[in-house]
Amino acid sequence: MPGTTRRRLLASIAGLGLAASLAACTSPASETASTPAASASASAAAFPVTITSALGDAVIESKPERVATWGWSSQDAVLALGIVPVAMPAYTYGGTDGVLPWDADAIKALGGTTPTLLKGGENGEVNVEEFVAAKPDVILAPYSGLTQEEFDSLSKIAPVVAYPDQPWATSWQDQATIVGKALGLEAEAEQLVSDANDKVAALASAHPELKGKTFVYGANNEAEVFNIYRASDPRVQLLVELGMEVAPSVAELDPKPADETYFYGLSFEKLSKLDSDVLVAYFGSQDEADAFAKDPLVAAMPQVKEGRFAPIVGESFVMASSAPTVLSIPWMLDAYVPQLAAAAAKSDG
Repeated sequence: MPGTTRRRLLASIAGLGLAASLAACTSPASETASTPAASASASAAAFPVTITSALGDAVIESKPERVATWGWSSQDAVLALGIVPVAMPAYTYGGTDGVLPWDADAIKALGGTTPTLLKGGENGEVNVEEFVAAKPDVILAPYSGLTQEEFDSLSKIAPVVAYPDQPWATSWQDQATIVGKALGLEAEAEQLVSDANDKVAALASAHPELKGKTFVYGANNEAEVFNIYRASDPRVQLLVELGMEVAPSVAELDPKPADETYFYGLSFEKLSKLDSDVLVAYFGSQDEADAFAKDPLVAAMPQVKEGRFAPIVGESFVMASSAPTVLSIPWMLDAYVPQLAAAAAKSDG
């Protein structure tokens, strides 16, 4: 990781409340981070606690000592609260040796070592045996695609905290507060959310050209199809928090508005109907972004022709923006928002 990026992340970690816990965490094979006596007493008093999800209740009798996570981003909230999980998903996309860069720096800052990396995370399929081996006291998956069958199987190992409503639709704020409640650190989680909200608000204030601009957020994950993210998706919600608005064309072109998935596919032949001030899409590499923009049907879009296209490029940045959290937001927004604002400004011409 470049030195400037590392320094920015460490500063973000400190700003989000992790600094006070730097020396408090043990390795993931042992107990999770200790806290000052008053904080520990307060967190212990929070139990037992019951957390209701769309798949069932998680009854957590006492403060968890061994925390496992599942989904794209639950480990971020756990780490931001000063605890190194005993197990979390492996991230081959966007990570180094299976660990995302902001997580790697947080683990190091906490004095921990890399948790057990759940290989099932690479294909999204739960491997129950991996969780059995990790021996967790709780399994946190508020932003995931857990099925009822998977929830029921994992619940035989430890209480499982799933998503409150729909899969892959829990806001980053709710992810943090749910994790905080499960760990007896609700007040600390609320402070993390407040700090991250302040970060987003400060960037919005610094870039007033974003206010009221409409956008479409998508990805070219299959040939000749542009996948468009619905308004309920956290990556879309983050841009709304910056002052932008989801373009009406996103709902107008949606073939199944009642669908519970977080995106829908639009053929390239219909891209001309996708009206917005700004077009946002993510790509694993600059070559992928260039190839997309050079497609004749894409190149003909006014957003692309007029420089109102703001691609998110690089696997780590894709992960940071696709699953925003209290850790990944400060890691990526400082670099991306100026680019987004420059594209938005061109819609005034």
